Parts: sequence; structure tokens; C-alpha cells
Amino acid sequence: MFKKAWQMKLLLNIWPPFLFTGIRVVDVSEDFRKAKVRLKLNIFNQNAVGVHFGGSLYAMTDPFCMLLVMARLGKDYIVWDKSADIDYIKPGKGTVTAEFIITDALIADILTQTAQGEKYLPEIPVYVKDAQGEIVAKLNRKLYIRRKKSA
Repeated sequence: MFKKAWQMKLLLNIWPPFLFTGIRVVDVSEDFRKAKVRLKLNIFNQNAVGVHFGGSLYAMTDPFCMLLVMARLGKDYIVWDKSADIDYIKPGKGTVTAEFIITDALIADILTQTAQGEKYLPEIPVYVKDAQGEIVAKLNRKLYIRRKKSA
């Protein structure tokens, strides 16, 4: 899908669901191992009590795990977001960030688990943190991954 990290960053930053909610991709590493996303609190993404709307916190983590894993595995694999859950730890105020790290160990595990064409459903934890580094929300992003069948 994306051949270069700067393409992913640019296209996601102008993608309407992110652009109009204030979600900004701050960084995508050239090797697609890491990404960082930021969300500043404003009148369009705050809830009734003046803190970050939970849906915005959830949305800022979508679709990074899937896209980074896709980029790392290449075109021989099917990668989809399957599900996610979110645990709101404390109110999100000000600017919050989420970092995504796709480790070599995770990729090795995926390759092992899908070697015979089986589906694999790894869960990747993601933390949304405030400016002080405190956890605002914890998500578990579950992916569906399978090696494509040979033609």
C-alpha cells in the first residue's frame, strides 16, 4: 500500500477523518517499525465535560497497527483490523499522543504462526498518553493476518 513512510504520513494527515478531528501523524519511521500520533484538545474533539471525546482517542489509534504490519510483511499477506477494545484510565486533557511499535519479535511470531497458511490474531497493546507521559487510555488492537494463497 505505502512504499515510503513519508507517503503514509502525508496521506493520513490529509485523510478527512483525521484532518477534521485534529489527529496528526507526527512521525512514521522509514522502516515502518514505529509511528507516533498526536491529538490536541479543541472544541471539536472534547466531550460534555471538556476532556477528550473517547471516540477521538479510539480513532487516533486506527489504522496504524494494521498499516505498519502490512508494510513490514509485504504483499504476500492479508492484514486486517479485526477488533479493538479501549480502557479509559483517566481524563485526557491538553495534547495526547499514541506510539505504535511493531517489533521484530512480533513479525517473527507472525511469520511462524502463518507459515502453513493459517490465520493469526495477534493483539497489540497501544497506550494513549498525556503530556506528562501518564496513560490516558489503553487499547488492545487485534489484527487478522494470513499468508495469501498461491495462485
